[in-house]
Amino acid sequence: MAEDNNTSLNGQTVILAGATGNLGGRIARSLLGRGASVRAIVRPGSARDEVAALQAHGAAIVISDFKSVSELAKACVGGDCVISALSGLEEVILEAQRVLLHAAVEAGVPRFIPSDFAIDFTKLQRGGNRNLDLRLAFSERLDSAPIAATSVLNGMFTDLLTGEAPLILFPLRRVIYWGDADQPLDFTTVSDTAAFAAAALDPSAPRYLRIAGDTLSARGLVEAASEATGKEFRLFRVGGLGTLGTMIKATRLLMPKSKEVFPPWQGMQYLRDMFSGQAKLEPLDNNRYPEMAWTTVRQVLAQHVKHSQE
Repeated sequence: MAEDNNTSLNGQTVILAGATGNLGGRIARSLLGRGASVRAIVRPGSARDEVAALQAHGAAIVISDFKSVSELAKACVGGDCVISALSGLEEVILEAQRVLLHAAVEAGVPRFIPSDFAIDFTKLQRGGNRNLDLRLAFSERLDSAPIAATSVLNGMFTDLLTGEAPLILFPLRRVIYWGDADQPLDFTTVSDTAAFAAAALDPSAPRYLRIAGDTLSARGLVEAASEATGKEFRLFRVGGLGTLGTMIKATRLLMPKSKEVFPPWQGMQYLRDMFSGQAKLEPLDNNRYPEMAWTTVRQVLAQHVKHSQE
């Protein structure tokens, strides 16, 4: 997605937590490209290269303890919005964000965008997806706070299709799936999500914004992969959703005390919720900012093929 400047944020000061991460760094660059001032809050000891890159793009850096409301509140003073791109488990999504939320309220910041950026967890029952349970729990805290909030839900990051989410098996020319090969699945690139998060700073944005850079079924992924590579891909049905559920349970037994943010079984939980259709994003808010263009799955796959051949 090309950097867009039509949604001007000149004069706005955005407080950004998690700016040294992939998504956070892209949000910072998108905000700066739109004319906003970015104040990135980083933990003591954050990677110097990432901090230097933020400064090089024009972001102001504030080093702060994420366990101190008063310290974070000082960093938030004068902000028009706090955006969280933090990633982690309970100590981050529930605790660090809780402190950040209280700090934003104490500093008088009018808007808060939490680190949700996922499939539609508002439609899921508790207990089935650990990471999304945490986001749902924090959303309840956010709803009771005296601050306007907007969550951006974007489905799966399209970028994962070329690596961490093994739906497309390039060497075997297969697309694997569970359940229904025609179930629509939502995908949005990290860059498009970051750009939309920046645009979502408008004061009239609703509580939830749902976006999908592309919506394809497993059958659609076969077509996209075939077009991107010039080779014929086929479907491979691993089993039904019950099979996937059994795989999740078995994998969790092998690593019951895992503190990884995205262990293999967590990825399986995301896929189960996507293939079940329960977490489908609808209605989509893609047209809320009509100047934005969206990156398709085919484009991402074609770029992956190009890089692999270089």
